[in-house]
Amino acid sequence: MSAQVPKTRWGGIADGCFQPPGYFRAVERDGIFWLIDPDGGRFLSKGVNSVQFDQDRIRNSARIPYAEACQRKYGSKQAWRSATAARLASWGFNTLGSWSDDAVASAGPAPLALTINLDLGMSFAWAKNDVTRGSPDQEFPDVFDPDFDRHVCDRARDLCAKRCDDQNLLGWFIDNELRWGPDWRGSDELLTLFLALRPATPGRTAAFVWLRERYSDFAAFNSTWRAPAQSWDTLNALPRTDPPYARNPIYQRNSREEDAANRVDQARAAFFAHCDAFAALVAERYFKLTCAAIRAADPNHLVLGCRFAYVPSRGVINAAARHTDVMSLNCYDSDASPVIDSYVATGKPCLISEFSFRGADSGLPNTNGAGPLVATQAERAASFRRYVTRALRKPALVGYHWFEHADQPAEGRFDGENSNFGTVKIDDLVYEDLVHAMTLSNDEAEALHAAVVLGA
Repeated sequence: MSAQVPKTRWGGIADGCFQPPGYFRAVERDGIFWLIDPDGGRFLSKGVNSVQFDQDRIRNSARIPYAEACQRKYGSKQAWRSATAARLASWGFNTLGSWSDDAVASAGPAPLALTINLDLGMSFAWAKNDVTRGSPDQEFPDVFDPDFDRHVCDRARDLCAKRCDDQNLLGWFIDNELRWGPDWRGSDELLTLFLALRPATPGRTAAFVWLRERYSDFAAFNSTWRAPAQSWDTLNALPRTDPPYARNPIYQRNSREEDAANRVDQARAAFFAHCDAFAALVAERYFKLTCAAIRAADPNHLVLGCRFAYVPSRGVINAAARHTDVMSLNCYDSDASPVIDSYVATGKPCLISEFSFRGADSGLPNTNGAGPLVATQAERAASFRRYVTRALRKPALVGYHWFEHADQPAEGRFDGENSNFGTVKIDDLVYEDLVHAMTLSNDEAEALHAAVVLGA
């Protein structure tokens, strides 16, 4: 983007096309989506996740190598904040992604927009799991529990209301990478996850009631499910109802193979149709309650979605689109274009809330962590350029957030990840090839996006 183009204090393009809304907004103009910053600038959210001084404690240790290095280098956390904010701005970034230190946003020469992850739903599940240790965990929050609605309202009021008037805040992420069906965490559908909850749990009860409404009698149900039970009551007494069929995660699924298998076995087709319908029901309740709670506490800011880890079933997507302002998606593919296309029919803008590339020459193990592993830092930089350029050609895109600010420790962080995700090394030295590519892409982002040819 030419230096002569006037910009707002947020870095948005000040071309006079939009009136200052006071807070960030999402709009569609001539078939292309944009964010509008508080001063009326055309804005794309270019962010970095996990911008933290005390990022990534070594697993089973009190040591935080990045913080140790930055304490030696800068002398204080506030000095680090100022230097980091200035450095991100010099690379063309205008947003702090999830899990970042809010104070960095106002520590540099220009304000950085904030995107805050509320963990609104999963905080409910975690709290319940702490109370019911030894029972099956809630791997997805029990949205049928009356306490769920109270919890999300209370948490939104505690976290969101105090930021209601904050112009730095772009919007709220509801949760991160919820489990919408079979994925790397297991083969269960949402329906069988709810049926596996402990007896008398509202979600388990709701799932059983829902199933009974869909079958004329127990014999009809069990002709498909083949459960070791003779009635609904004996079924409900079982600790777990195992699914009669399993399918690959949706991101590994072959639609032709699925269609062929369902034509051969109508019971299989009916089973998975019920699974998808139940997932849509759960999604509608989840998005309706969480989005209403956020907006009741803070009517001024965008609801940015729940950071889908993969493209879920259509019913889940449609529920999200009915209630959120933006569809957020984490995409570690080499090209995000097909994933963005999966959401186009919703008519909602899309934000890439997490993506990355790792370099095998970084000296880190790279044995735990998502995303492509390329040979060199030069290839890593080129991969970033290709990814962002292709994404910007999608009319629905309103931003992209890189994961993450600093490399992970070689010994592994809390979950064992030990990868070269950083814009900087563990000693805060910059990956020059990568940030040069980032600066180029960030500088030309608005021009590339504005030049989108619809249908091309």
